Amino acid sequence: MRVCWAVLLAMLSWASEAAPTYRVDYRIGFDPARKEASVVIEVEPGKGRLHSLRFTMDPKRYREIAGDGEVVRKGDSVTWTLPKSGGHLSYRYRIDHRRKGGGYDARITPEFAIVRGDDLVPRATARSSRGARSQATLRADLPAGWTSLETAWQAITDERVFAVDDPDRSFDRPTGWIMAGDLGVRRDVVGANAEVCARCIRGWCGGDCMGISVAAPKGDIMRRNDTLAIIHATAPEMRAAFGALPEKILIVGAGDPMWRGGLSGPRSLFLHPDRPLISENGTSTLVHELTHVITRLHAEPGDDWIVEGIAEFYSMALLNRAGLLSDARLERGLAWMRNHGRAVKRLHTSRSAGPRTARAVVLFAALDAEIRQRTHDERSLDEVARALRKRREVSLSDLREISERVIGAPAKTLDTPLLD
Repeated sequence: MRVCWAVLLAMLSWASEAAPTYRVDYRIGFDPARKEASVVIEVEPGKGRLHSLRFTMDPKRYREIAGDGEVVRKGDSVTWTLPKSGGHLSYRYRIDHRRKGGGYDARITPEFAIVRGDDLVPRATARSSRGARSQATLRADLPAGWTSLETAWQAITDERVFAVDDPDRSFDRPTGWIMAGDLGVRRDVVGANAEVCARCIRGWCGGDCMGISVAAPKGDIMRRNDTLAIIHATAPEMRAAFGALPEKILIVGAGDPMWRGGLSGPRSLFLHPDRPLISENGTSTLVHELTHVITRLHAEPGDDWIVEGIAEFYSMALLNRAGLLSDARLERGLAWMRNHGRAVKRLHTSRSAGPRTARAVVLFAALDAEIRQRTHDERSLDEVARALRKRREVSLSDLREISERVIGAPAKTLDTPLLD
């Protein structure tokens, strides 16, 4: 761990020279008996200073909120104004949560907890001194018998202390899936420098590689090694299609009564163990969610079909390119999508699923074919996906503009009543 720790210190030192900073330490505790997590946020000023944080906290889920300085709660809004010397804010969060008509997407039991860090520490509006950025860590106190804490962040001293660093934000939160408990975990590294990175599997190594952790309760049927094998096979194709891969991805899973599907998050995803890694129709929930994690695309209102259609298209295309799905089976999968979405007349929707996503897959397959044909196989949909990735918040106008730039003329595929 000395190499990783030295690199991290160098990064933090560089950050402190580049911008005034203050320290934030997140401490998480898990209480299975009360089905809650305790959260403490400690802030220490440095050359920079955090003045206040304003959270949105549902009173039904966040309670016993207290802290140094001034804490004001008005309905769902909680504003914490810090003393000049820093201080701490503490509260309790109710973990168990069911999705509408389905299983849990957050749960705590005597053996484990699965929860989103985005919920443990909800989105906050931060007011700080000019140009200041946080240097944040996450650590946890685990109940007796719990041996592991897994997050989407890189460990820095041991498996229970993590560096939380989001370069897109000045105030870092521990977003992404978090799992703790008596877990079975498999870790691996994929990438060009995997041999070097394997020596630094729990920490930041700075190489062209991606660390993977697959975690589930011990005794669970989670196919950890099968999952790693598929990622090993598809990662080079993901890099070729989308560009740089994250330094680390965490995959967590648990059986019923957890939600029977896949859910992506920042640098992480949840996958129910009963989901087939490759489905009968040639798609893959695992690769679909990995596409979400890597591209981080979000749709403008009405254009969720773009995000879901791209993820489902690439769930088949990447398997095919990696040699895990034959050309014939890919064609059968596209035929299945064509039939499944045949009744769809319009793609616009705020939440795409089922037949609408299937119809979007067919459209993206046609767009890929058009780009390849009109550019004499010099370009493909990959170039469109990489450009969309840079924008993050995407729309139909973005798709049309980028496709036209790639082809050199308007895309005929996108001139369709489906998009009226």
